This record gives sequence, C-alpha cells and structure tokens, in this order.
Amino acid sequence: MTTRSRGIALATVTAAISGVAVYLNGFGVAAFGDATAYTTAKNGVAALVLALAFAVGRRSAGAGSVAMTRPTRPGHRWGLAFVAIAGGAIPFVLFFEGLSSTASVQAAFVHKTLVVWVVVFAVILLNERLTWWHLAAIALLVVAQLGLAGGGVSLVADPGTLMIAAATLMWALEVIITKRLLGDLTPWTLSLTRMGGGTVALLAWCAVTGRLGAVMPSTAAQWGWVALTGLLLAGYVATWHQALARAQAVDVTAVLVMGALVTAILAGALDAAPIAAQAPWLLLLASGGLLVWLAPRLPGRAVT
Repeated sequence: MTTRSRGIALATVTAAISGVAVYLNGFGVAAFGDATAYTTAKNGVAALVLALAFAVGRRSAGAGSVAMTRPTRPGHRWGLAFVAIAGGAIPFVLFFEGLSSTASVQAAFVHKTLVVWVVVFAVILLNERLTWWHLAAIALLVVAQLGLAGGGVSLVADPGTLMIAAATLMWALEVIITKRLLGDLTPWTLSLTRMGGGTVALLAWCAVTGRLGAVMPSTAAQWGWVALTGLLLAGYVATWHQALARAQAVDVTAVLVMGALVTAILAGALDAAPIAAQAPWLLLLASGGLLVWLAPRLPGRAVT
C-alpha cells in the first residue's frame, strides 16, 4: 500500500469509530444530564487511554515508532495550544451544548459540512491539490447527507445550530493547523496534546462555571457511558492523526463522512429505524467515499 492508501485506510477506521460514537453519545449525554460535565469526563477518559496506549506502545514497539516530538519553535507551541484549546476543549462544549437544544438530524448535517470547510481551507492554506473527481465526490457526500436528513434540515439558525456550526468551523481550522504541525511533530504529540491539554482546559471551565462536582460520574450507568465513549474517542483521535500524517486533509475528512453509514446501520438494527428508505442515500454516500479513494488514479487535471 502507498502512504496515501494507508492514510485513507486509517481514516476509514476513524469513520467507523465516529459512526458508533455518534450513535452512543446521545445516550451518554442523557445519562449524565449535563452536556459539558459529560464531555469533560469523556475527554478525560480518552486522555488517560491515549497516555496508557502510548506507554504500552513505546515499551513494546520502541521509541523509534512510538514517539513524541518536543516543540522547537514558537509556531509549534502556539499551534499545539490551538489544538488543545480550540480543538480539544471549546468546540466539544459548543457541540454537545448545541446538541442538547437542537434536533439530532440538524446537528449531524451541520457537523458533516466539516468536509466543505476543510476543502476551502486546505486549498488556500495548505495548497493541497484537488481534481474535479474530488469535487464530485464531495458533492455526492453532501447531497447524500442532505437526503439522509429527510427534510429535517432547517435554514433557521437557532442557538443550538449556531453553536454546532461554530464548533464545526473550529474543528476545520484545527485540521489545517494539525496538518501543518504534522510536518515537524509526530501524530502521538498531537493526539496527547489535543486530549490532555483539552481536558485540562475543560476542567478549568467546569471549575469557573461551578460544574466541577458534576464531572465525576455518580452512578454505574454514568461510569459505563463515560468509559465506553471515552475509549471510542481515544481510538478516534489516535487513528485520525495517524491518517492525517499520511494523506491529504481533504481526503481523510471526506472519508470521515462515511461514519454516517455506520450510524444508520446501528439505528436500523437497534432502533428499528427505516433504513430501507435511506438505502439510495446510503449508496450515494458510499459512492462518494469510493470516489475519494479513486480520485488521484482517475484522469483529470487539478483544480486551480
């Protein structure tokens, strides 16, 4: 496999994890009652899991393959601070607070526009090369998401939608900054900084807003949801940064949209959701993901 193919394969794993997490997070928020406290607890578990995985991986695979990089320039430090605070903290609060006050269909669609913003930023700021096949694939992904929403998307910007849109834009910028940092720093450096630094920032916010006592789970159900979703988040972050280190930001973000397939399958199997009616849109979504993979191999000039 080429380096890009390995990156796309890792992004596919990230998408699968994302699809499961999207389905489960609603239950986790409901069990906790406080979206910010839940997010802080979940992210804290993810940070601990990543730290443990790093220690085990470094011990078994060696420092050469599992390593962190010390930042050597001010740009590195500012970039890592952005990843921790504006990637691993603020948008999580915005997203889950927004999710608690707006329809899940609306939230899912707004979040999936991440690929559109990453395309814009990646072409302008990273000089990534796109072909018309890339643009066709992204169009298929967006149309499929709109179809899966089933008319549940509103153009009215309610407060919850605005919070989710703000979180999506921040995550899009984080993708671009992370891609730049990965030129000098290892993926493990980004993963541990995002979740470790983000958790510290979230704990500080909970302390300021008087929610620190609510962060610690108080029931077995809360512990279970935090442990499960935190483990999924750790896997998501680890595979995401490894994928970004190997493929274009546009490619891996487009593949991430495929997580909607997993969410739809879970909803159909466990909630008796009408998956048959969504089959054409799911097929269109899968076609868009396949086209992303094939785009560099198909004839066509780069879009300038």
